[in-house]
Formats: sequence, structure tokens, C-alpha cells
Amino acid sequence: MSKEQEHVEEHASLIKTPKQLIVTVILAFLVPIIIILMLVNMVASYGRAGAGSNALTPEAIDKRIAPVAAFELVDANAPKVFKTGEQVFSSVCSSCHTAGVAGAPKVGDNAAWAPRIKEGFDAMMQIALHGKGAMPPKGGNPSLSDYEVARAVVFMANKSGGSLKEPAAPEQPAANQGQAAAPAQAQAKAQPAAAPATPPSTGTAAPAPTPAPPAQAAAPAQQATVNPNGEKLYKTTCFACHGTGVAGAPKFGDKAAWAKYIETGMDAMVKTAITGKGAMPPKGGAANASEADIRAAVEYMVNAAK
Repeated sequence: MSKEQEHVEEHASLIKTPKQLIVTVILAFLVPIIIILMLVNMVASYGRAGAGSNALTPEAIDKRIAPVAAFELVDANAPKVFKTGEQVFSSVCSSCHTAGVAGAPKVGDNAAWAPRIKEGFDAMMQIALHGKGAMPPKGGNPSLSDYEVARAVVFMANKSGGSLKEPAAPEQPAANQGQAAAPAQAQAKAQPAAAPATPPSTGTAAPAPTPAPPAQAAAPAQQATVNPNGEKLYKTTCFACHGTGVAGAPKFGDKAAWAKYIETGMDAMVKTAITGKGAMPPKGGAANASEADIRAAVEYMVNAAK
């Protein structure tokens, strides 16, 4: 009897209650699903460089191996590409017309621009070209063409309630204009000067030619380390305020005005120039200028005040 009972218990089912049956059925569905999800995740992440890292993506690699500097060949005879009104405003006009420095009408202030727009485009253009009050001619950038200045005037006026038409682009000169004389001039320069006639022999040795004095250096070695971007940025942006001392800006070359700023140190002055202070907007309004360019401009103005 005991042997038969043991045999029956050995073949008895492990599921003895309804609760155990329900748990078994649920696990029978969940376990395969979990396994499938884990396999899918493993296959999807197989080609990744590392969890949470994009350091080895093609885009990141191309950015790291990109050259630090590049050059672009420009055809000198190609038609000139003029700056848009927005580009001129961002690089030249924004330093004053964004914050309203020295009474300059702020772009977007319809009330401030209304009387100027009423006077007409020609009147605004004359002021922009020749300057008025604290504003220098062409906003301090003499390299701008009249057409580019006109586009900037129209851009600012239309952003401030005006509806002026875009000025017509000037006619481009012929690509080969003036090239006919160039070869002749180059050939004339290439030909050596005619040798002087040999004087008749007098029986005496001709005096030895006087040696030419050694050439002097064109500029001190110290100037070789000067970043030319500083002067360029000053003449295109900073000059608008620092050239005339507008709104308390230390005037260019004024030693007394710059003395207290020089005492704070170069790093402090560069930080102020980048973040802005008072009426001066960040980076003086040159939003695209790098920190190195800002430092070079500050150094250029400081050197002029020493």
C-alpha cells in the first residue's frame, strides 16, 4: 500500500491550486516577451560606439578632423557681392541702433523712426553717408559702398514701421575692363632699366661702387605680434562710440579716460566688452566676433591710450 501511494505522489502535478495555475499562465506569456525584447535591444545596440556617446559618429569625426583654417580663391574680376541690409546692420549699425546710444533711434521703435521716415529716404541717406552728431559717416565703416548703406537704411526703416523699396543694385563693371593695359604695364615693369653707356677708358681704375646701406626693418618686432583683427573690428564696430566718446565710452587715444580701465587689467576689460555694460551691447554689437577678436580690439584701443 505504501509503495502505491509513493508512486501516485511522484506523478502528481506541481500546480495544486487555482492561484498557482494563474501565475503559471501569466509567466508563460511574459517570459517569452521579455526574452524577445532583450534580444531586440541587443541587436539594435550592436552597432553603437558606446552607451550614451556620439563621439564616434561620422559627423563627430568629420568635425574633429576638419582643418583649423581654410582659404577660398576669389576671382578679382568677378562681380562684387554686396552685403545685405541686415548684414550691414549686424556688423556696423547694431552697436548704437540696438540700444539707442546717444539718441540713435532704436530699430523697432516706430515712434522714434516716424519723423525720420516722414522726411524721406534721401534725407535719411544723407545722414547715413555723411554722419550726424555722434554718428560717423557710414557708421564708421568707410569701406561700405553707398548701395550697402542704402540697404541698411531701408532695412532699419522697414523694421520700424516704414515701407521703403529695396534700392536698385548698381551696374557691375565689365569683367575684363582695364585688363588690356595690364599686360603692357607688367611687361614694362619686367624689363630692366637700360644700362648706362660705358665711359671711354682713361687708363685709371674706376672707383668701386658705394655699397648700399642695409635695409631697415619696416616695423618693430613688437608689431609682428599685433593681431590685425583688433584694428579691423575697431574700425568697423567700436569706432561708432569710442571714436567720439559717446555715452561715456572712453575715447580712442584719451590716456586719462582709459587709465582707470587699464588698471583693472586686460581680462576684466575683455569680459566687460563681451558681456556689455551700460549703453554698450554685448561684444559692442558685433555678435559674430570671437573672443580673440574682442581681445584684439581691446588691446588695439589700450595700446593707443598708452
